[in-house]
Amino acid sequence: MTPNTDSAATCCIVGGGPAGLMLGYLLARKGIDVTVLEKHRDFLRDFRGDTIHPSTLDIIWQLGFLDEFLKLPHQRAEKLYGEIDGKETTLADFSHLPTQCKFIAFMPQWDFLNFIAGKAALLPNFRLIHHAQVLSLQEEKGQVTGVIASVAGETQTFNADLVVGCDGRNSIVREQAGMEIRRYGAPRDVLWLKINKRPDDPQWSMGHRGPKKNFIMIDRGDYWQCGYSIPKDSLDALKAQGIPPFLDLLAGVSPFERARLAEDILSWDDVRLLVIRIDRLKAWAKPGLLCIGDAAHAMSPIGGVGVNLAIQDAVATANIITEPLKAGRLTLRHLKRIQRRRAFPTWATQSLQIMISRAGQKKRTKPPSRMEAWLRGRKFIPFLFGRLIGVGFYREIPKL
Repeated sequence: MTPNTDSAATCCIVGGGPAGLMLGYLLARKGIDVTVLEKHRDFLRDFRGDTIHPSTLDIIWQLGFLDEFLKLPHQRAEKLYGEIDGKETTLADFSHLPTQCKFIAFMPQWDFLNFIAGKAALLPNFRLIHHAQVLSLQEEKGQVTGVIASVAGETQTFNADLVVGCDGRNSIVREQAGMEIRRYGAPRDVLWLKINKRPDDPQWSMGHRGPKKNFIMIDRGDYWQCGYSIPKDSLDALKAQGIPPFLDLLAGVSPFERARLAEDILSWDDVRLLVIRIDRLKAWAKPGLLCIGDAAHAMSPIGGVGVNLAIQDAVATANIITEPLKAGRLTLRHLKRIQRRRAFPTWATQSLQIMISRAGQKKRTKPPSRMEAWLRGRKFIPFLFGRLIGVGFYREIPKL
């Protein structure tokens, strides 16, 4: 089908996730025409990154709608816990952070996205188009000038001075642009599942639960979102054994009895696989094109920092490109500045995730060293991890 030419937009953002909607809102707030293309009909998808970190809550506060945002249903975690040598341990403490909110807010991602989309929709130069699947990039003389997309089955062309790929770890934008990806692998994947809450459930704190670290629990109000860590590419072998042996495994590492697990996990349809990947682009930009968020750097779920990094990318991008984009003088040099600014927190976070995942693979054959034993007893360690998880290695503040 011959593409129909749609009205031009100064910026076309591919992907209506946290990075895409936040960037779209910030640019539109500054008077820039923005079109966000989201391939799904809505934001309703389970087991997405649902952690809103203190630094992200700070950005929402700076934008002026924190109180309204916190009226949405959510659960708060002032601390994250785990088990070490069979004892409950505070892994991260957010109580001393230099932020407005000293907690992580657990909120379904669709509520977060609907909230940001609703705020952006109030701006006259913002447009969100659902059911818009990007097919290819439009280029002229080595410069990306827009995208061609299928919108509800109709092929359309969206012209733009800048295209921003915010379409996740399977980004069609970076694939179409032929951008080089550096992959760092991951030894494990995660199986997500739901266990309905009961009135007599203990007030379990959020974090790792059970005698092993490979079972995770998150309080979702009326249910527990649980994650079970498995070796990479081992799901087919688990499925071949059937559901009963899988329930035996879960009962051995979770606080739930097998009979209760069997009530909520009836088949493999009740289990969702998250394939863990850690990668990042060698170069995030080319003329007329930029990738941020998971499209630029896929993160491990360790620490739940993916959404936070994506939001920080969006803020840094808006701060750097707003004025040159409005003035019609945006160049590749401006886009490269974004990567330089965000390169260190991305590298540092991924490096820490890789170190933690590798350490978790090693079987303990010796008792803790004197240094390890000393560090475990230091009261500042949970506050340090609270800072790294809750704020990250570098904070971005929106220029309003």
